[in-house]
Amino acid sequence: MTESQPSLWVQSSELTRYRLAPNPGPMSLDGTNSYVISGASAAAAGGADATHEPPVVVVDPGPLEATHLRELAAAGRVELVLITHHHSDHTEGSEEFHRITGAPVRALDGSLCFAAPPLTDGEIIEAAGVRIEVLATPGHTADSVSLLLPDDGDHGSVLTGDTILGRGTTVIAYPDGRLGDYLASLRRLEALGPKTVLPAHGPVLPDLGEIARAYAAHREERLAQIRAALSSLGAEAPVGAVTDLVYADVDTSVRSAAETSVAAQLDYLRGWA
Repeated sequence: MTESQPSLWVQSSELTRYRLAPNPGPMSLDGTNSYVISGASAAAAGGADATHEPPVVVVDPGPLEATHLRELAAAGRVELVLITHHHSDHTEGSEEFHRITGAPVRALDGSLCFAAPPLTDGEIIEAAGVRIEVLATPGHTADSVSLLLPDDGDHGSVLTGDTILGRGTTVIAYPDGRLGDYLASLRRLEALGPKTVLPAHGPVLPDLGEIARAYAAHREERLAQIRAALSSLGAEAPVGAVTDLVYADVDTSVRSAAETSVAAQLDYLRGWA
């Protein structure tokens, strides 16, 4: 484990705050937002239990980085750890965080769980004084989930993992992720209306319904570009050639991500199994 300088906590909603993990990059933006959920205010923490620590739920502990995990563990009495999907920038520190806190770790993928069963779609979790509803939102990955906090503020909030980001758009991690699944997940999230978006990367956004519609529109624009490229290059054009045409100006640091997105779109358009 490596060490880093501690960073400030960000209050992201009435019931959540996050600590930015020190893992910035082309795909992780500023880094992973590791969230802490709790219905207990700091002022009410005294008397919550014998240690005077409020109960909390931690979402996506992030990288295996000593200071980051230590600060998360000090945020309160960790009752539960939830994982939005399997990518390492969200899960690398999970096992060590479980060792530090003793808290069970739950994800849709059972291989990511410690001392607890996998999550199920539609499951209602009551923890840290907060009601959390699990929503399967596959597409970015097959195991992606979002977490609905219906009592968070006036309209509620949703922790979207990488399904919706605070800025930019999400890569469909094909072949694990599929575009058809992703479009269905966007429709599911859009139906939730004007809830606060708590993404795993980037800033908090005010209106889930609006951003989900914008994401879907962006996907339709990209699909139109792919169709145009196939019309020019031929129906069986390879991924690389389509990427050269549709993502001509993409930076080399994210070229592989662009190719993955093209593969996902070709899969969707061609109806591959």
